[in-house]
Parts: sequence; structure tokens; C-alpha cells
Amino acid sequence: MNPYKKSGAFDLSSDNEKPVLPEQGIFTVSSLTQMIKNNLESSFSHVQVDGEVSNAKLSSAGHLYFSLKDREALIQAVMFRFQMNSLDFAVTDGMKVRVTGSVSVYAPRGQYQLLVSTLRKQGVGDILAMLEERKQRLAREGLFDNDKKKPLPRLPRKIAVITSQQGAALHDILTVLKRRNSGIDVVILPAPVQGEDAPPVLVKRLRQANRFNLADVIIIGRGGGSLEDLLAFSDESVVRAIAESRIPVVSAVGHEVDWSLADFAADVRAPTPSAAAEMVSENKDAIASQIEQFHDELAASIESKLNYARLSIKSFSPADIEARFSRIFMPLARRLDDSIDIITQTLQDRISSALHALALLESDLQSSNPLAILEKGYAVVQRKDPGSGRLEKAPIIDAKDLAANDLLAITFASGMADAAVKEIYTYEKL
Repeated sequence: MNPYKKSGAFDLSSDNEKPVLPEQGIFTVSSLTQMIKNNLESSFSHVQVDGEVSNAKLSSAGHLYFSLKDREALIQAVMFRFQMNSLDFAVTDGMKVRVTGSVSVYAPRGQYQLLVSTLRKQGVGDILAMLEERKQRLAREGLFDNDKKKPLPRLPRKIAVITSQQGAALHDILTVLKRRNSGIDVVILPAPVQGEDAPPVLVKRLRQANRFNLADVIIIGRGGGSLEDLLAFSDESVVRAIAESRIPVVSAVGHEVDWSLADFAADVRAPTPSAAAEMVSENKDAIASQIEQFHDELAASIESKLNYARLSIKSFSPADIEARFSRIFMPLARRLDDSIDIITQTLQDRISSALHALALLESDLQSSNPLAILEKGYAVVQRKDPGSGRLEKAPIIDAKDLAANDLLAITFASGMADAAVKEIYTYEKL
């Protein structure tokens, strides 16, 4: 049995299902290619593939083209620009990755390839290398400079907490604030703290806190976890949002031994969420019940909106819509890339031709230089006024134009000489 066989595709190994042959049993190139395209794309609409990156190239339009290979085979792959927003590292040759996507046929070239929707490195070592590279790069930009750190307010009236509603971090922060100072208003900005969906929400919450001036200080963080669990707080967009915050930010990610790039960008790094609450609060008091009420109302509001969103999108399949859009967009994107390459090559050829023509003109101009002629042993003869000593502009080119006792100036390649005409000789041109 063919494990990849689906409805609408034919199995060439089966005697029961055969492709419908055209009249006289002869395909055109287009019809055969279209049949292959339909069969492959329907059979491999969602695949995950492990392999090594080779020949990675970023096109001028921003699309990533590369080969995915192992010891025995190779397949071409493309990741379009709008899919690359999920990447937080540079894809380089030799990198081991896991890609998710679909198989597609590019009919104009008769090629099949992978349309990649997600691409991930494999292994903790790669994650550490990626984080170190990002840390060094952002440090060079000055995002972690100490002179940019803002002091924490001593007696804040409002504190914004950006974390998960279900996590232990929120509970620990609220417990400490309740014990230390009940007069502080706490604004809870819920956000996922793990996975691909977390970074954009964390950034959104940071910007909301600043835009609407929701607090005097912000605590952003979560409880402990593995290096992979904490990656959301090392996302470049999150780090930049923390560094750009007008309101002082306390990073409270994980336990004391845990770390993230948010720790370097924040104004203060707290070893734990509880320690962050200690840093921003003074005086013992209890958090009023309105905090819990706000928590419940906000949770109910979000849940209500999520339910409405689920009902709205229930009849749609995001994966199917994305796959259809990619298949339509892919040929157009490839044609655009090919056109850009052709235009670039044409411009380069024209520039080369223009430079060659310019070099020829320069050579002709040089050969016409009078000084160059003089260097071959020739001289320029001009009549000299005996009274003023001025030279006539026009050179003497015919002995008939001279008279006895005329004063002459003779210009050589190097230097001049004065002369007087004694006798004139003329001859007929051959």
C-alpha cells in the first residue's frame, strides 16, 4: 500500500488506478507536467523533513532558496519572505534543520521542490550558539549599555506585570505585593510565555503599557524552565521592545540560574519573579480584592473574545488557505526573481560595453595629442614677430608661406628654439 496516497492522486504502482491518457496516448509537455504537479502536490501537502542546508541564497526579493540534503539525496527548497518573519537566525550552509512545508512543482522549469513554512535548528548546542551570536550583535548596537539603564521608582503607584495568567510567576508576584504594599495598583497584561506565539504578544503588551502610560514600572517574566522554554524572552523583537521602553523594566525570567537576553536589555534583572516584586514595593500591606476581580474580568473578557474568534474561523482551515496561497504565489515570485536576474545581467553587460567604448575613445584621443606626435621626432614651426616677439597662432605647414630672414620659433617634444630663414626650398607633392 502506498502510505502517501490520498483522494485525487493516482498510484503508478497500482493496476487499478491509471492516469487518464490523452487521445492517441501522447502527452504534451504541459499536460504531463500538470498531471505530475497535481499528483505530487496532493500527495505531499504537509511534510516534515530533516536535512542539512546547502547552497543557501537570499534573493534580491528577500526569498530564501536552498538545498536540503542527506547522504543519499538532495531536494531544492524555498522559503518566501513572508514566512521568514518566524526566523530568528541566519540560515547557513551545513546547518542541520527540520523544515515543515509541502511539495510543489515549478512547471516552467520542470522542477519539484519544498515550499517551506517553518524552519528550525536542531539541538541545544545550536540554540546556545544562536543566543550568543544574537547577544554579541545586540550588544554591539548598544542595547545593553549601562548608561541607558533607568532607575526604578522608589514608591510606584502602578505596576504592570507581563506574564502568563496560569503561571506560578504571577501568583508569586501578587503574593509578595499583597504582603508588602496594598496601596500599589497592579495591571496584569496577560501573555503566553512559551512557544512561537509568545514574542509578538509580549512585544504588544510592552508597547501597550508605554502607549497608555499604564504603570510606573513594568515586571516582565515567567517561572523557571529549560533553555527552550525561555526562548521567547530572548527573541530579538522582545529584547528591542524592552530596550525601547520609556517605563523602567524589571526582567524576572526563571530562577536565579536561568538567563535570557531580556535580562541584559532590562533596566534591572531580578533573580526570580518574587524578587522582582520585592524590588518594586515597599511597606507591608495587603493587595486589595479588586486585583483579583480585575484578574477575573480580564480573563473572562479574553476568553469571550477567544470563543468568538474560534466560532468565526471554525469553517476555515489556516493550513489549507496558506498552502493554496503559496502555490499561487510561488510561480509569480520565481518569475519576479528571474526577471530581476535578467535585468541585472543586462545592465551589467551595457555598463561593460560603455566602459569598453570609453576606453577606445580615450585611446583615440591620446593618439591625437600633439605632444604625442612631437615625441616621435616631429616639431611645430611658428612665425615670430621681430618687433614684439609674439608667435603667430597658426603653425607653418608650407615653405611657400615663408620669406627670407623670417624669424621662427620651433617647438620640440621638450623645449623650443629660435631660427631665421636663410633660403627657401619647395617641392611638388607626389
